[in-house]
Amino acid sequence: MQAIFEQYDWEVLDYQLLQQGLINKTFVVKTKTGDFILQTINHEVFKNPKAIDFNINLIGSFLNKNNPNYLFTHLVTNKNGETLTILNGIYYRAFLKIEGHALTVLENANQANQAAAQFAKFTQELINLDVTQLQITIPDFHNLSLRYTQFADAIQAGNASRISHSKEAIAYLQSQHDLVKTYEQFILHKDVKQRVTHHDTKISNVLFNKSDEAICVIDLDTVMPGYFISDVGDMCRTYLCKVSEEEKNLDLVTIEPNRWEALQQGYLSNMGKHLSAFELDHFSYSGQFMIYMQALRFLTDHLKMDAYYGSKYEGQNYIRALNQIELLKRFNEII
Repeated sequence: MQAIFEQYDWEVLDYQLLQQGLINKTFVVKTKTGDFILQTINHEVFKNPKAIDFNINLIGSFLNKNNPNYLFTHLVTNKNGETLTILNGIYYRAFLKIEGHALTVLENANQANQAAAQFAKFTQELINLDVTQLQITIPDFHNLSLRYTQFADAIQAGNASRISHSKEAIAYLQSQHDLVKTYEQFILHKDVKQRVTHHDTKISNVLFNKSDEAICVIDLDTVMPGYFISDVGDMCRTYLCKVSEEEKNLDLVTIEPNRWEALQQGYLSNMGKHLSAFELDHFSYSGQFMIYMQALRFLTDHLKMDAYYGSKYEGQNYIRALNQIELLKRFNEII
C-alpha cells in the first residue's frame, strides 16, 4: 500500500478497506491534505481500464466547463499527472472523498424517488455531451438480442440434465420473446436517442446525505453510450421488490407500487422533458426489458454449468432465474 501511496505523494495518516467488492477493492485513505477514495479496477472484468479512465476524465472536463457546481467524482492525478496508475499489474484510480453514505438495501419509496432523480440528473447534465466520444467499457452489456441468442444456444448445447429440469422456466422465457422484438424495434426507432447512460443504477451507486437526500452518482465504470431503458430498467429490477434476486421463497417476490410511482416521478422530474413521446411510451417496458434480460442471463448460466456468475450452492443460478421470472410476472401485473 505504501508503494501506491507514494505514487500520489500522499502522507497517509490512516487507511481502511471500505469495500471488498466482487469487482473492485475500495479504500478510504486519510492524508494530511484530505481524505481520498482509492480503488482498484478489475481488468479481468473491464478489459480496457484506460477506456474507463478516458470516459470519467471526458465527463469531468465537460462538467468543469459547463456546470462546475455539479457534484461529481473527479479523478485525482498521481505525481506524474496521470489519473490511472499501474503498479505490479494492478490498475488504481483515486477520487476526493465526498461526504455521504451509500445504501446496501433500499428501505423506502423516498429513497427510490431520490436515487431515480439523481441518476436522471446525471444524464441530464450531460445531455449536450457528444455521446460518440465515450468509449465502450463492456461491449454488448445490455444487448437483449445477444442475451437471447446466448440463451437459445444454451438450450441446445447446455447440460442435458439441467435443461430437462428447467423446462418450465425455459418455456416461460421463450413465451416472452416479444420483449426481444420490442427491444430491436425500439433501438432502431428514429425518436430514440443514445445518451450518457450509467448502466448500473443499483441503490449502492448513489450517495445520500444525512437527510436521506441523494446527492451524487458514483461507480462510473459502466458509463457508456446507451438508452434510458437501461438505467430505468435496472432501477425497476433492484428497487421495486423488498427482497433480492437471491430470495428462494418466491412468495416474497412482490412489487411495491409506491416505489414504482416514486421511481417514475423521480426520473421524469429531470429527464421527462428530454424523452421523446415514443420513449415515454416505453417507460414501463424498461422494467420488462431489464428483468427479462437478467432472467435470461441467470438461466443461461445455470444451463452452462455456472460458467459466468459461479454459484455458492447447487442450482443457485436456477433459483435466481426463477426469482427474476416471478418478478417479471409481478411487474407485468402493475403496468
